[in-house]
Amino acid sequence: MAENENAAQELKEVQVTDAEGRSYIAENRRYVGRKETIGYVVWDMAQSFNINAYNSRFVTNILQIDLTYQKYFNLINGIWDVVNDVFTGAIVDKTRTRWGKFKPYLVLLAGPGTILTCIYWMLPLFFPGAALTSVPKFVAFLALGLIREGIGTFQSIAQTGLIATITPHPVDRTRLITLANFFSGFFGEKLPEQIMTVLVDLIGNSIIKPGPGKTVKHLYLNLFVGFGAFTSVVSGLASLWFNVITKERVMQSIERPSIWQGVKSIINNKPILLKTLSEILGSFTLGGSKGDYFIDVLNFSSLGMITGIPGAIIHPFGYAIVPWAKRKFSTKWLYIISNNVGDFGYFLVFLFGSIGGKKNGMYKKIVPMGIALTIWEMFFMAFYGIKKVIPTEMENEAMDYCEWKNGYRTEAMTGVAKGLAKKLAGIFTSVITVQLKEMIGYDQTLYLKGERQSDDVQYYIFAIFSAVPMITSILCVIPMLFYDLQGEKRDRMYAELIARRAHIAQVATGGDKEAIAQAAKEQMSVGEKKHK
Repeated sequence: MAENENAAQELKEVQVTDAEGRSYIAENRRYVGRKETIGYVVWDMAQSFNINAYNSRFVTNILQIDLTYQKYFNLINGIWDVVNDVFTGAIVDKTRTRWGKFKPYLVLLAGPGTILTCIYWMLPLFFPGAALTSVPKFVAFLALGLIREGIGTFQSIAQTGLIATITPHPVDRTRLITLANFFSGFFGEKLPEQIMTVLVDLIGNSIIKPGPGKTVKHLYLNLFVGFGAFTSVVSGLASLWFNVITKERVMQSIERPSIWQGVKSIINNKPILLKTLSEILGSFTLGGSKGDYFIDVLNFSSLGMITGIPGAIIHPFGYAIVPWAKRKFSTKWLYIISNNVGDFGYFLVFLFGSIGGKKNGMYKKIVPMGIALTIWEMFFMAFYGIKKVIPTEMENEAMDYCEWKNGYRTEAMTGVAKGLAKKLAGIFTSVITVQLKEMIGYDQTLYLKGERQSDDVQYYIFAIFSAVPMITSILCVIPMLFYDLQGEKRDRMYAELIARRAHIAQVATGGDKEAIAQAAKEQMSVGEKKHK
């Protein structure tokens, strides 16, 4: 009872009224305390505390799944991903527990998810010497992938929903997102990837040599298996800690929304529709791995770390300008520019690297390309803070818009629908990306032998990572030109939401079941009446 009274009082306190009687939201209200804020930062670091940047090389060159089999896997796993999303979203949206709507899934699935990820990195140990086309190896890889995808869907939907409900105040939420991205980047969320990069170079350039009776293959195998399993355990434990201590503070509607209401909330949510369409078109973006270019062409994976040093210095300032940028520019333009500046810069890098042709092109020279990529990193990192904060905040605001318009929240179903079309497009692009490797004649067996790809293949690897993304992503800009959840409309939305939440909290304080039920019905219909 006291908790509900406090919640209602807190909601009242954040409302302010101007001279003309219009209500707006206060700029300095904080709901999330220090311990939970630290936990959120640790959780954010845990999401990148892995060697997933080397996942493609692990599957292609270490586990050695045939490229044709990889296309089959991407197709089957993609279809399964789409199918299980629908059922998972419906289940999560109907969940109501004393711990919240999303927290139970994050806590209960943390253990199984971590164990399965460890097994994934250890797969080469179970199939030593197996051929690229080994059916048992592929079946085990496929089965593990499908199970992990099912668990990962619950976790992904719950994580997205949790971030939208951890605080009812948009400014407090922006503060959390900004702090997490700033500190996790500053304190080494990419440390495992960086260590991995150095060790790959040391092995590839024969500075670290295999012991008696061993080969380079043994060194790579131990590196990928050991480091993959280690980072999985550390990130899993860190995520579990935050999921245990955090709280969901945005109240869900008392009545569970039906599947139709979930679908309806997506159809009439203009911000979600526009952002989803933009992301769908962006999902058709094709491109290769920069890591493949560093390893297969330059044989110097650490170049990415070196070129990133000046950008790392600029990185904190990128977050510092987020509040200023939000005051000076519209959200949609910050989103458009920050999400496309990287591809534009890479295209300029492609033009520079192509000087000299395929055989003796600039793209093969470490120093010139190092300078070009350093300039790109500095350019990109100036917008990195905006790129990390704005899209996440837009998603959270869109879910608040759903509550404002419909009287209930459908984080799970909205997340599923938003990701559904993207994943359908992703099935296409994942298959085509592997197909591109086949088309250029990429040889999977050369890496563990210490041999290089041909000149033509090396140039195509460079072109696929640097030029193709910009050419295939330009259409994603168009939908966001019509995004309008900003300015007075956004302020009015939050002012009305605060008043509505306060009313529900006050009714719940009284303990009258009939009054609570009536308030629930009013909440479910208020948006419909207001926005007809």
